[in-house]
Formats: sequence, C-alpha cells, structure tokens
Amino acid sequence: MEGARERRVRTPEGVELCVAELGDAELPTVVLVHGYPDSKEVWSKVARRLSERFHVVLYDVRGCGRSSAPKPLRGGFTLEKLTQDFLAVTGSVSPGRPVHVVGHDWGSVQGWEFATAPETRGRIASFTSMSGPSLDHLGHWIRKRVSRPTPRRLAQTLGQGARSWYIYALHTPVLPELAWRGPLSRYWPKLLRRAEKLQADGYPTSSLPRDAAHGAWLYRDNMRARLRHPREDCHAHVPVQMITPTRDVFLSERLYDDVELWAPGLTRRTLDAKHWIPRTRPDQLAVWIGDFVDAQESGRAGGSEQPVRATAGRGAFAERFGGRLVLVTGAGSGIGRATALSFAAAGARVVAVDVDGERAAHTAQSAERAGAPRAWAETVDVGDQQQMEKLAARVAEEYGTVDVLVNNAGIGVAGPFLDTSVEDWKRTLDVNLWGVIHGCRLFGAQMAERGQGGHIVNVASDAAYQPTRLLPAYGTSKAAVLMLSESLRAELAGRDIGVTAVCPGPVKTDITRTAHFVGLDEAGRRRRRARVTRLYELRNYPPEKVAKAIMRAVVRNQAVVPVTPEARGARVLARVSPRLLRAIARIEPPL
Repeated sequence: MEGARERRVRTPEGVELCVAELGDAELPTVVLVHGYPDSKEVWSKVARRLSERFHVVLYDVRGCGRSSAPKPLRGGFTLEKLTQDFLAVTGSVSPGRPVHVVGHDWGSVQGWEFATAPETRGRIASFTSMSGPSLDHLGHWIRKRVSRPTPRRLAQTLGQGARSWYIYALHTPVLPELAWRGPLSRYWPKLLRRAEKLQADGYPTSSLPRDAAHGAWLYRDNMRARLRHPREDCHAHVPVQMITPTRDVFLSERLYDDVELWAPGLTRRTLDAKHWIPRTRPDQLAVWIGDFVDAQESGRAGGSEQPVRATAGRGAFAERFGGRLVLVTGAGSGIGRATALSFAAAGARVVAVDVDGERAAHTAQSAERAGAPRAWAETVDVGDQQQMEKLAARVAEEYGTVDVLVNNAGIGVAGPFLDTSVEDWKRTLDVNLWGVIHGCRLFGAQMAERGQGGHIVNVASDAAYQPTRLLPAYGTSKAAVLMLSESLRAELAGRDIGVTAVCPGPVKTDITRTAHFVGLDEAGRRRRRARVTRLYELRNYPPEKVAKAIMRAVVRNQAVVPVTPEARGARVLARVSPRLLRAIARIEPPL
C-alpha cells in the first residue's frame, strides 16, 4: 500500500502478521480488519480517507496476504486465536491507548468477538461492524426461531440458510482449496466487477488463491461450534456502530433484529449497496467511521462512560441519511423547506438553495436546530446556467459530493396558451425545466465521477400527466421533467444512481400566491388567485407529507411517486381512461 509504514508482529503462537500503518501515530488509532477472501488491501480506499484524521492500522489476518499461516491449518483459525493476534497487533501499534475497531465480513465477525471477549476489555474504545454478524448472536438468533417457530421466523431462517449456500461448500474437504488455487481465483475479479460494479484497480491482490484457500478454515474452525453452543456472555462492552448494506446477497437484514439485546445504545446505519462496501462506498464509510470515533473520543475526554451516538439524527430515516450530504433547491419555503428540514431531522448535512437568500439562510438555521450536523445556505437562481455551475463547483470543493439532490425549485404560470407570452414561457421553462436539467447535469456528473452511487429527486407535478386548459406552460414544463427523470433513471441505473420523479397534487405552499395568472385583468387575477389559494387552504395537504414521500422514495428507489390522492387518481386515469382525463381538461374553471 503506497505510503504505508509496514512492520511485522509476531504472535505468541509464532505466526507473523504483516501490519501497515497510515497517518499520525499520536492520533486515535483505528484498526481495520478485513474479511474473506480478502487481504488488508480491501480497505485501501477507506484507509486513505481516514488517515487524514486518525492513525490507521491494517493487518493481514493469519494465512492471508503477507502474513504467515499457522501450522497445522486445522484448528489454527479459531476466534480465540484470532483474538490473540488482534491483541498482539494492538499491543505493538498502540500500547498505551485503546483502539477503535472496524470490521467487514469476517473482519466484522472477529470484531464482534473482540468487542465481547473479556480479555479485550480496556483495549477497545469502539467497534464498527459491517456485513458480518457475531457468531454467538447468530446462534441465539437461529435457536430462538427454531425453538419458538412462527411462519415468519421459519421463513427468515430458511431464507438466510439459502443465502449461506457458500458456507456449506466451504465445509467440504479439499474441494474449496482446489477451486481457489485453480480456476475460481481467475474468474473471481471478473465476478466481483460484474456483481458489485467494482473498478479494475488492482483489487483483489495476487495473493487471492492463497488467502481464499487458507480462509476456508475460518468457517470450518468456528461455524459449527459457535452456532451449536453460542456464548451466553456475548454482550458488547464497547459502543457499537452497525452499518448494513441493504442489497447484501449473503446476509439478510433480519439477522440483526435482536442485536440491541447484545449491544445497548447501538448506532445503526443502512446503505443502499451490496456486500463489498469498503470498495464501493469508501467516502460514506469514512464519514460514518470518523464521526463515530470522534464522538467516542470526545465522550471519553469528557469523562463519559456511556456510549455516545455520532449523530443527532432521529426518526425512521436516521440510520439511512445520518451524515449524508443533501442539496435541496427551492428550499426557502413550501415543499423545499419541508424536505430540507426532514433530511436535517434524520441527521443529514443540508445545503439549502433558493433564489431568496434570506429564506435560504432561515431554512439552513432551522435545519441545524432540527438535527443537521451542518447546514449551509446558497443564493442561486436555478435557471441561470452560470450560477448553477458556480454552485456545483463550490459545493464539491467546500462540502463534498452530494449524496441526494432534490431539484424542487419551481414557479407557477396559469392561464390560456394563447395569452401566455414568450417571456412567461421562457421564465417557466428556465426555472421548472432548465433548473432541473442544470441540477441533474452538474451534480449527477459529480455523483457518476465519484462512482459511489447517489440519488436524484426531481419534483414534477400531477400536471405532468393531467392535461388542463388552465396550465399549458406549467404542465409542459413538468411533463418534460417527468420524461427527463424516466430517461435519466435508465441511463444512471448502471452507476447505482437512482432517479425519482415526485408528482404532488394540490399542496398548501406559497406557489398559489406567487403564481402568475395570464389572460385576465388585474381584478380577475386577484379573484383567480384568491379562489385557488382558498381551495388549496381548504384542501390543507401539508408539504411535510410530500417531504416524507420524497425520503421514502429515495430509500425505496422508486421511479414515479404521485403523492396526494388527487395525483394518484389522475395517474390511474391517465393509464386506464385517458379519454375521460382529456374531457375533464376541457372544463373552464370559474373566476
């Protein structure tokens, strides 16, 4: 690993472990433990990002990478012996200070052992787990479902059993070693790149055949014994953060349903990703690990003995959006403001963008009070290409790559087509359509270049598929946003970037008061505005419900989301009976 300091640590059993270090050794130490069939290089992207803030230590587990293997192999990979390896490494790299452990896959299985074993008390300050359960917790999880079966519990057990097919294969004698030292190691990098969308960047390393062949003994030495006789004293004695990829093909999310019983004060995170998140989501992992470590360090400095949560986020979406960067346009009022505050309440960092700088600043201040770790205000006209390009460059440089973009800014123009001026058309399309195009083009490109996924939400309207003689300009702009979203979703799906078109119906916002009514004299405009405003107030559908629908759409990666009952009804009519919808469109609304 380029720039790393390397040392050899000899364990009491005589195994030599290859240890790499990055960053200032005087800073808090973060130990990254790899899984199967990996070596420490699986952490290279995360390690470089963390090394700017911490003393980062990586080591090849016995039998992997440049570490030696025990002799004989059988019985040489038990969790008890791996714990002694860990103590030897930490005693060498951080002899007088407890370390923060981060584990992935089998590194996480080991980390749970370290976080619960009596002999590691005082040597660990915190543990971050990803894609790997405690074998003891798993044993209790299975025992509970088998001893007290219900249809749901049996389905969960059988489902995880199907996902664990590879474990049965690894228990067969000789065949796994022959496969890994033969054709499987040649095809494995291609399989990973195809299944996980990994880049061809030197990972996995050339030691893969040896690593995988030796690592089979991790399963043989531990799985049966621990699942049959799980420890009863497997409670974590350190603060635990658990990061769960929601599309992990090997491990069901249901495996972690009972973890709070064993790790009180658990901090949960979820990530829309597959199994190998140290390679596919290093930026987000570095943020979450760093924030968690900082929180525990500050808690110890303040004399606290209780686990410290790393985020002020709360609510149903906190584990998904805590610490993530969310940019919302049109955030000064209405749906934009409600959306910014909802993401803030979930612990996200928020960039509030609005043409009205004072309103944007007010939203940013409210976002920090709502729970955002940081919030910023930006004054931008989204229809202005140069302003948007400057915004994108400034956000990338000062705040980082946006994880969730909400293109919400919009204006309303109502009245007959023949009375709508070119200026009205231009301004409507500049804000409602070009504002979305600028946001998708600029921030979408940054997401794609980073290569770690993301999500774009474009706020359209039920007017996108519900024709009306009252809204030709507005409906045209929103229909274009809907089609843009559908097309962009198809293009960016291969980059793990989701795109959602949200289509609200009548929502109580300021758009009715700020909309421009054409084809009427001044008195008529006042009457029409008052009537429409009154109807929206009577409907009284709050923007906070739209904000919740937006967050839910991101979590579920939905394509098109009609929000209000009116919007859902019009969507159905547009598909089932478009002729009826066209007939309704001919009705002229009263003044």
